[in-house]
Amino acid sequence: MTALAPAIPGGTIQLATVRVRSWKLAVTLSLATVLLGALFVFAPRDGVSTFRLGDPTSTIALPNVEMPTLATCWILLAALVVLTAWALWDAWAYRRSILWLPIVYGILAVFAFLVWAASGGLVPVTGLLFGSVSLAVPLIFGALGGVIGERVGVVNVAIEGQFLLGAFSAALLSSITRNPFVGLLGAMAGGVLVAFVLAAFSIKYLVDQVIVGVVLNVLVTGLTGFLYGALLVPNEEALNRPVRFTRWEIPLLSDIPIIGPVLFNQTFIVYLAYITVAVVAWGLYRTRWGLRLRAVGEHPQAADTVGIKVNTSRFWNVSLAGAIAGIGGAYFTLVSVGQFTKEMTAGLGFIALAAVIFGRWDPIRATLAALLFGFATNLQNLLTVLGTPIPSEFMLMLPYLVTIIAVAGFAGQIRGPAAAGKPYIKG
Repeated sequence: MTALAPAIPGGTIQLATVRVRSWKLAVTLSLATVLLGALFVFAPRDGVSTFRLGDPTSTIALPNVEMPTLATCWILLAALVVLTAWALWDAWAYRRSILWLPIVYGILAVFAFLVWAASGGLVPVTGLLFGSVSLAVPLIFGALGGVIGERVGVVNVAIEGQFLLGAFSAALLSSITRNPFVGLLGAMAGGVLVAFVLAAFSIKYLVDQVIVGVVLNVLVTGLTGFLYGALLVPNEEALNRPVRFTRWEIPLLSDIPIIGPVLFNQTFIVYLAYITVAVVAWGLYRTRWGLRLRAVGEHPQAADTVGIKVNTSRFWNVSLAGAIAGIGGAYFTLVSVGQFTKEMTAGLGFIALAAVIFGRWDPIRATLAALLFGFATNLQNLLTVLGTPIPSEFMLMLPYLVTIIAVAGFAGQIRGPAAAGKPYIKG
């Protein structure tokens, strides 16, 4: 940090540099290391941990990897202690830790925990990763919608409502038309409808954006719950049996060991997620649309002076964000579950919003954050199957605990778009 120092007698001004220590990463890694160490000390598990790398659908067979549980856990813990000490030293020396340090730490910590949990059991690596990607897909679409909304200056708290109405519309239209693509378009329309109301109240009538978003979530939850009981339950065979997307296997790519079945033997919506992430990331930083969007979200007065219609830009981009989030809702009924049920999104819209913050309002980083939360959710299911001594209540907390640690421990003091949440009044 640079500050102005008092003028010296000659009349010149000197610049003084004030150094500030950042202990956030170091403290987070220290707490994680202590917790893992306590787990290994007070709940030691001996035996052999087996990791299955191969997949029955793959043409290339890979052997299982077996390793002694106790010795591997302590070796990995020693490596984590070294990385934690590195982070502490960087903080003490006023240095910013390099980017790969928390990434490597996270990979080793998760691996150490898996080795401990898999004592005497089997971890299907491909299945774990496949499930993680599948669970992360709606979060990816929701996070992208959140990124676009907040980058243009509107806090999109209504992602949960866009998920729910998108899921309901997809189930209804796909059941009636027997076409999943029609259901997908209906989900996008449902997301746009929720976003339209959010934009109208927050941009036109200057209502607090967070309050509008929360109210919309409650409204859509009640509306879809009512329509489910009044419309779908009595006519379940006709209105709540949507035609689902099937998997499309990409030749050659799907045969790549481990990642092939995970990434290239998926449904249309998953492939659409790949394309959407790439298009939004490219458009946000490489096109006139992205430049104007970011200008409106950072400094709407300056954008207005160069001829950009601020409120119009916000309105249409919030609608676009709603359409993208609606696709995430379609994933629940057209891929994952196969029918609509009450409150089936289970608060994932708020997890997507956390991915936006953890991803620093960047499409790629938000996507990686969504994958992390998807992995945590699937890990919860795996730990239940492995029969670990961790209480079941903690298993249910795991995805949300990871979300809190990620946002508070790694993204607690970052700055979002300057004009996010602030209405713009011309003149």
